[in-house]
Amino acid sequence: MRGCLAGRFFYDLLIAIREESVCVSIIMSIAVVVFASSTATMQNEEGQMVDLYVPRKCSATNRIITAKDHASVQINIGHVDENGLYDGRFTTFALSGFIRAQGDADSALDRLWQKRKAEVKQQ
Repeated sequence: MRGCLAGRFFYDLLIAIREESVCVSIIMSIAVVVFASSTATMQNEEGQMVDLYVPRKCSATNRIITAKDHASVQINIGHVDENGLYDGRFTTFALSGFIRAQGDADSALDRLWQKRKAEVKQQ
């Protein structure tokens, strides 16, 4: 537990409960607050994310795409100007292996792009 503030807090919490020196409901509510704040995203002073792994979410189902989902894909759809030339911008969609295995990736991508293209002012 060395080096982990939340871990040390929970250790002290268990000792206090064992000694019955504090009310259990108060301690558990404090523990939930401390644990929730300790699992928040890691950011440096500039507000940049410094987590080692940030999981993606499936654009179609909003499920988290795990690191072991090797069937998942991430697709960038390029934006074009009124002449049909690529203008350097793109929209990214992530599709999980679950959607692809069902055979719904094509229809999901069509549905997602129909929603998004009005936002990015595409034809």
